[in-house]
Amino acid sequence: MTTARVPVWDRFVRLFHWSLVAAFAVTYITGDAWRSYHVAAGYAALFLIIARVLWGRNGSRHARFSQFVISPAAILDYLRDVTRGREARYLGHNPAGGAMILMMLILLMAVCGSGVLMTTDAFWGSENMDHIHGALADITLLCIVVHVAGVIFTSIRTKENLVWSMMTGRKRTPDEGDVG
Repeated sequence: MTTARVPVWDRFVRLFHWSLVAAFAVTYITGDAWRSYHVAAGYAALFLIIARVLWGRNGSRHARFSQFVISPAAILDYLRDVTRGREARYLGHNPAGGAMILMMLILLMAVCGSGVLMTTDAFWGSENMDHIHGALADITLLCIVVHVAGVIFTSIRTKENLVWSMMTGRKRTPDEGDVG
C-alpha cells in the first residue's frame, strides 16, 4: 500500500538547500589551495543565503521563518519531549530543526562576511581575520554534522526519509497529532 504524500518543500527551498550544500563543500574543500574556486563558491553561498532570507519572509508556507522560528522555551520543550520519546511529528521543520537552520544561516553569513572582509584593504592578509574565518567554517561544519545526525535520528523516529523529502518536496500526509 502506498502512503499518501503532500507537498511541503517548494522547488526554491530544495534547490537552495542542495546548492548551499554544494557551495559549502566546495569552499571547505578548496580553502587556499584553489582560491578562485573557493571565492566563487563563497560568493555563490552568500547569494544563496540572501535569496533564502528573502524567501523566508515571502515564500511558501513551510519556507517562511514565521513557520519555524519559535521561542527557546518551545525548543527546549520539544527536546524534552524527544528525550521522553513523545515528540510530535512536524510536517515542516520541527523546533530543533528550525533552530539549527537559523544557527547555520547566521554562521554561514558570518563565514561569508569574514571572507568578504579578507578581500578588503583593511583585512587583506590579516591572520586574525583568517583565523576567525576558518574557525567559523569549522563551527559551521560541526553544525552540519549535528544537522545530518538530527535528520537521520528524526527519519528513523518518524519512519520517514527526510533526505528523500528534501529531494522530492513531499512528505507523508499528516496523521492526527502531527503538527502541520
